[in-house]
Amino acid sequence: MASVSPNLPWVEKYRPNSLDELISHKEIISTIETLIDRQQMPHLLLYGPPGTGKTSTILACAKQLFGPSYKSMILELNASDDRGIAVVRDQVKSFASTRKMFATGFKLIILDECDAMTKTAQNALRCIIEKYSRTTRFCLICNYVSNIIPALQSRCMRFRFAPLSQDQIEHRLNHVLEAEGLTLTPDGKSALLRLSQGDMRKCLNILQSASLASTVLDEELIYSTTGAPMPSDIKLILRWMLNDPYSTAYAAVTKLCTDKGLALIDIVREIHVVVATMQFSSNVLGVLLKELADLEYRLTFATTERVQLGALVGLFAVVRDLVGTEQAQARAQQQQQQQQQQQPTAMDVAAPSS
Repeated sequence: MASVSPNLPWVEKYRPNSLDELISHKEIISTIETLIDRQQMPHLLLYGPPGTGKTSTILACAKQLFGPSYKSMILELNASDDRGIAVVRDQVKSFASTRKMFATGFKLIILDECDAMTKTAQNALRCIIEKYSRTTRFCLICNYVSNIIPALQSRCMRFRFAPLSQDQIEHRLNHVLEAEGLTLTPDGKSALLRLSQGDMRKCLNILQSASLASTVLDEELIYSTTGAPMPSDIKLILRWMLNDPYSTAYAAVTKLCTDKGLALIDIVREIHVVVATMQFSSNVLGVLLKELADLEYRLTFATTERVQLGALVGLFAVVRDLVGTEQAQARAQQQQQQQQQQQPTAMDVAAPSS
């Protein structure tokens, strides 16, 4: 790897420099390489969750297409740029309409997070794509393809980037650990892979943050770095809410959140994962999952955590009552069946005549 500034974020420091260094989506990479070799590069639409290699892929393509001078041949607009019509009319149109003096082929315009563009800007971009297709290729990158107007989608070759598998992340992770001289314990690696959720960018950001505290990274350090609740915390919270009185459980969860600086929305999301594996009836599980989804929705819009925590503890009090009612009904039904089996039939009562 070429020498890079030690002050770079690891996301940029370890960004792949060529298509061969990309660790995932081999079918997509193979298709793009074929298009480059045949000089049939179309407009591209890369979409999928964050941290799955969309930007790295197109930048590696640019380096392969244009060589060391690739920066002069591309225009990259990222999420910090304005996404209104003015950007399309000024920056994009100006770059696309400028003739190349000595370079051959075409120029490349990369619009990252283009699903944040207004519909008016997208329609203006459609006209520019049509007008400058002979000299310019466009690559649109987004998380939600549904936010891209059909007129733009139809003018691009679409590729979906799925979340990375744990094996793919682990392969790149081992390279970074070796390069930085870090030791990641097995439980720390499991925690890191679980928290990253297929997002390589998130994985590297967590790793870099944790490395500032120690060169030996374990599970506790990974969780404390992210502020996410540990699995042991979630089990403790569930035990309180399912067994203790409301006031006791509320006070205990509040103290834990305060002491560890936990966010309630993170707790709700982790509880959702655990609850889905618990042995509840379909009726109880349906009620529980629906209410947890509503809680997460309310917390997303910055509602008061104190109030929502009361709703969370109250929800499990209701669940506890529902489970108790179901168990009582099951016992009553079982007793009724046993009584019916013990009652003599009419045949047994009627004695045969002598």
